[in-house]
Amino acid sequence: MGPIQHKALINVDLGEGFGNWTITSDEDLLPFIDHANIACGFHASDPLIMMEAVRSCKEHGVKIGAHPGVPDLQGFGRYEMKLSQDELTAITIYQIGALKGFLDREEVLLHHVKPHGSLYEMCCRDYETSMAVFKAIPKGVKFVAEFYADVKYNADASLLVERKKK
Repeated sequence: MGPIQHKALINVDLGEGFGNWTITSDEDLLPFIDHANIACGFHASDPLIMMEAVRSCKEHGVKIGAHPGVPDLQGFGRYEMKLSQDELTAITIYQIGALKGFLDREEVLLHHVKPHGSLYEMCCRDYETSMAVFKAIPKGVKFVAEFYADVKYNADASLLVERKKK
């Protein structure tokens, strides 16, 4: 067996609280991760949480990506929505722009964009949807492949986005 060609990086979703509601302690995870996907307000998060997440990631040297989703706070971005191609592009631009404001303030670069939940699943299933979302991503943000260790896959190896965690 030859030397490892690629290092596995740990990527975690952060900033997924909303108001007084929190999912987990982002601070506890930061020393152990390389990249963070920060929720951008449509499936979770709010301006204070986004600002705190960006500052904490900067402090720990964690690369930051936008984590846009469909406008579904009630369902945590896990319910599929029928949106036009223009709407998909616009909601993605809007959410990346929200996070980019905090990144610019802290003089941190946007490292990646990782769609959340059903938006991710819709992109995997439908070329037109993926292209609509892709059009919203700023030039210069490179593609990074990923593997989920904590979710289920269908028999055809496609991602299974559960509407409710069991």
